Amino acid sequence: MVTPPTSDRDQHAQELAVGIKTFVRPDVPGFSCILKQRYTDFLVNEVLPDGRVLHLVANEPDPDRKRKRQDDGGASQKKVKVEGSQETTATIQDTPTAIIKLEDATAKKEQAIASISDADRVVLVDVFGEDTKSAIINLYASVVAFPDRKPREHPTVDSPPIEEKSKRTEAHLCVRRIFDSKLETITVQDREHQSGPGTVIAIKAAPPRSNANGNAKRDGDKQRGKQDWAELGGEYLHFSLYKENKDTMEVLYFIASQLKVNMKHFGFAGTKDRRGVTVQRVSVHRVLRGRLEAVNKQAKGWRVGGPWEYKSEALTLGMSNGNQFLLTLRDAHIQNESESEQTETRLENIKVCAEAAAKSLGETGFLNYYGLQRFGTHSTGTHAVGMKILQGDLKGAVDSILAYDEALLRENQPSANGAESNGTHGQQRKVPQDDINRATAIHAFRKSGSSSEALSILQGNRFSAEKGMITHLGKKDRKTGRRPNENDFQGALMTIQRNLRLMYVHAYQSFVWNTVAGKRWELYGSTVVEGDLVVVGEKDTAEGLNNGASTKEEVDEHGEPIIHPSASTDPGNPGATGELDDPFVRARALSKEEAESGRYNIFDIVLPLPGYDVIYPKNELGKVYVDFMASEEGGKLNPYDMRRTTKDFSLSGGYRKMMARPLGAGVEVEVKAYSSPEEQLVETDLDKLRKAGSEQHQDSENSNGKQGVAGDKDKIAVILKLQLGSSQYATMALRELTKGAAMGFTPNYSVANR
Repeated sequence: MVTPPTSDRDQHAQELAVGIKTFVRPDVPGFSCILKQRYTDFLVNEVLPDGRVLHLVANEPDPDRKRKRQDDGGASQKKVKVEGSQETTATIQDTPTAIIKLEDATAKKEQAIASISDADRVVLVDVFGEDTKSAIINLYASVVAFPDRKPREHPTVDSPPIEEKSKRTEAHLCVRRIFDSKLETITVQDREHQSGPGTVIAIKAAPPRSNANGNAKRDGDKQRGKQDWAELGGEYLHFSLYKENKDTMEVLYFIASQLKVNMKHFGFAGTKDRRGVTVQRVSVHRVLRGRLEAVNKQAKGWRVGGPWEYKSEALTLGMSNGNQFLLTLRDAHIQNESESEQTETRLENIKVCAEAAAKSLGETGFLNYYGLQRFGTHSTGTHAVGMKILQGDLKGAVDSILAYDEALLRENQPSANGAESNGTHGQQRKVPQDDINRATAIHAFRKSGSSSEALSILQGNRFSAEKGMITHLGKKDRKTGRRPNENDFQGALMTIQRNLRLMYVHAYQSFVWNTVAGKRWELYGSTVVEGDLVVVGEKDTAEGLNNGASTKEEVDEHGEPIIHPSASTDPGNPGATGELDDPFVRARALSKEEAESGRYNIFDIVLPLPGYDVIYPKNELGKVYVDFMASEEGGKLNPYDMRRTTKDFSLSGGYRKMMARPLGAGVEVEVKAYSSPEEQLVETDLDKLRKAGSEQHQDSENSNGKQGVAGDKDKIAVILKLQLGSSQYATMALRELTKGAAMGFTPNYSVANR
């Protein structure tokens, strides 16, 4: 077995801490390597329900652009001919003609500008300055001249920073009064001082005011009716999202802000890794393709594309058949490798080793562990928070969520752009500015008890849990100056978004599951034994689909499959079992005869996540649940007592396949020699489109074109291609394949254990 490098010992310790301890085939040699040295080393393409692998495709012309329809009460973009000028892109309503007279628009602008009195101009100069005053008046004139345009189609004017709050209040009021509420204002951050409070006033076109019936006052406006959406195919536009080194939610939040829609309008089968290049399907409610496609102009490191489809249903968690991975594992070495060996010899030896490991993975599979991603990235794991919640130690849970690494307070040299680079192993790495801000904010709150300072530091969409709890705990009574909520820890936890709140207790279940899965392998190996649990009816309805893929009964908020047991099973009775003729049974224990029949194999076996509505294995493993959860490490909890007074923390449980293996053809292996860590060894979907000439070059984090520097190709990379089910972790498959010697590359490395 290859020994993990010293620099990767922390990762190994983190795995042990969350129950990831056992290998299926420790006798099959692995190899050391670096995972995700470049984010283009980790390509993920979603597998659609019909089995096709999703790829970004060239955009074909949008047939809907020819239609004179409005998008959910808004306007549609068309090429509009303006008399006396060239064609320009504008937004018009569904009127009999698309001709706008240039002299009419010019006249309206001149009238609007002339309507501003000299006294009001003096006020605007005093508040904003001469240049900004002129820009605001021109914006107002544009709104008056083109009343049918949507607010986002007019420019936004940013004021110079205004430090005094009283003067910012005056700015808001004078814009509203002078321009008859046709313009709206909002306080935003100074772009040169992102970490400070908002001091810039953004002035933009206001949405149309509503009449007494609540309908927007725009002549010719007409809501897109159900029948119109039905003609397109449905109210949900399904599209592909391609992203590089970005979080799924980060990109969707940006798109939502550009479209002016709520995040709840988007649906997807599951989130994808940040440090990688991923392609997945997303749906959005009542948005036309042209409107969404236009957002690509603001895309950096991502884009949206086809196939474009209007459907009657949204995408939901778990609506995929998993993912295809193309993984580049760099700087590969095998055990007892000689430094004097020629590159050609090393290539052959590593290929033999990698192919043998891949063959073993395809045949015997790997333990379907929950990967480290399930347990968070901060100093206290999410499972430890969940354990405290289930113990009733809510103060401890809050303190754990608000824990931080004090060494971060000394990290005052963030990277220039605060973002991860597609860098190489061995470079000096900076701590992300967001992590420094988080530590600084929590430290300030702990020190003063005041939430205002902490919240002024925690900007953006990240750290919503911390911001919600700090706001609640630090709330002051204006009359007494006291903080009535400072000990309301349950209230603080309830400010966290529900899906995130559930993540903590689900992480504890995952921790227990990991521990038990390893123990199950140690006890019985791949042998099916009496008392093992299987999903009822799965063999009858899906004979042969026993490779660890989802049964798709139900999924949790992370897309993890859940198969519920019988509603009539008494979870408090250790001897309770489900009967075959019970139509509600979802999992049951195998009899001795069934276990020895040969009909079931290890890929059929499921293990329960602790809960009040599951049955536990009817063999030695049932006792393992009880003993481990009752231990100090397991939190001194009882697997048969998982109900809590707070509904969200009362766990019904579920089941997960114990084993997994690559789908389809197994694992494809290629070995390449290369010279530079900067050399990109595989093509992304976007690279392929650009190569074909169907995608124009735009700035992105992968568009630097680096193909490495000249030199001897003395380094070796192993390139793997495999498909995994939706509930399976590629990192856990690699762990088995490399025997834990795949070193995770972390360019933004926090200075302590994270």
